[in-house]
Amino acid sequence: MTGYLAPEEHLEDMLAELGERALLHGRLALAPGPARQIAWVANVWHDPRRIPIASIAQGARALRAIQRNWALYACGLHRRASLIGESLPHVSAKPLAFPAPLPSAPLGSWTLLDAKTILASAHCSSPFPNGEVRFVEDRGGPPNRAYLKLWEALTIAGRHPGPGSLCLDLGSSPGGWSWALQKLGARVISVDKAPLEPSIAALPGIDFRQASAFSLDPGAVGSVDWLFSDVICYPARLLRLVETWLASGLARNFVCTLKFQGETDMETARRFAAIASSRLVHLCHNKHELTWIRLG
Repeated sequence: MTGYLAPEEHLEDMLAELGERALLHGRLALAPGPARQIAWVANVWHDPRRIPIASIAQGARALRAIQRNWALYACGLHRRASLIGESLPHVSAKPLAFPAPLPSAPLGSWTLLDAKTILASAHCSSPFPNGEVRFVEDRGGPPNRAYLKLWEALTIAGRHPGPGSLCLDLGSSPGGWSWALQKLGARVISVDKAPLEPSIAALPGIDFRQASAFSLDPGAVGSVDWLFSDVICYPARLLRLVETWLASGLARNFVCTLKFQGETDMETARRFAAIASSRLVHLCHNKHELTWIRLG
C-alpha cells in the first residue's frame, strides 16, 4: 500500500491522475501497490503501516520506537492527535534561507485513522511536513511572490544557476524570476511582451527584450545554461515551445510552469512527464499549475 497526500484544493486532480479507486482519509489517498510517479501529490507515504494503540502515551511510544522525527497530517480526531504529537520530539520547521540544501534528516508522516489506530510512514517523498516548504521571504526586492515558486523548484532540483550562468527567462514580466536569478549572480535574458518593473530592468546583468516568448528563434538567441518559463499560456502551446528548444540542443536545463486554464489538461501533462530525464511536480507554491524540471 502507498499513501498519496494531495495538495490543498487538488484532491480531484490527484485522484484523476492516480486512475484507481483509493481509500480516502481527508486529502490522503491509500492505494494498493508500490509508489507510482504522479505529479499532483504533495507527499508520498511509502509502505504506511497501521499501529493499534490503547492510549495517547502508547501511540507516542510506538512512533518514537520507529524513529525520531514525525509530521502529523491531521484529518480528524484533532485533539487526540495533538496530544500524541505533543509527546513526540519537536521537529524544527524553520523557513529555509534560499539557496539551501534540502533537509537531510528523515521525516515520517502519521495520522489517526480512528481513536485506536495510527497510520504511519517512516519513509516519505518530501523532507518537509506534508510537503509544505517555507522560505525566509524578501519583502522589498521582488515585484511579487512568484519568485518563491522558482526558489522551491531549484531547491527540489538540488541545483541552481550561479555566477557565469546564462539564463533565459520567458514570460518574465513583472520580473520576479529575473530578479531571483540575478541575485544568484547569473546573467539573464528576460523576455516578455509586457515591460519589467523599472527597478528590475535596471539591475546589472539583466538584458530585457520586449518580445513574445513564442517568436524567439533558438538559433538567434544561442546557447543558454538554463531556460525558465512562467509564461501564461495553454500547456499544449508551452509543450511545442519546449520541444523546439529541446530539438535545438541549445538549452541545458529547464524549469517551466504548466498553467491550467479551466480544466486540467491531463494529456499534455502526461506528455511533459514522458520527456526523458525530466520530472513533473506540484510545488507547494503552485496554484492550478505544475512545474516541469529537466536537468542536463
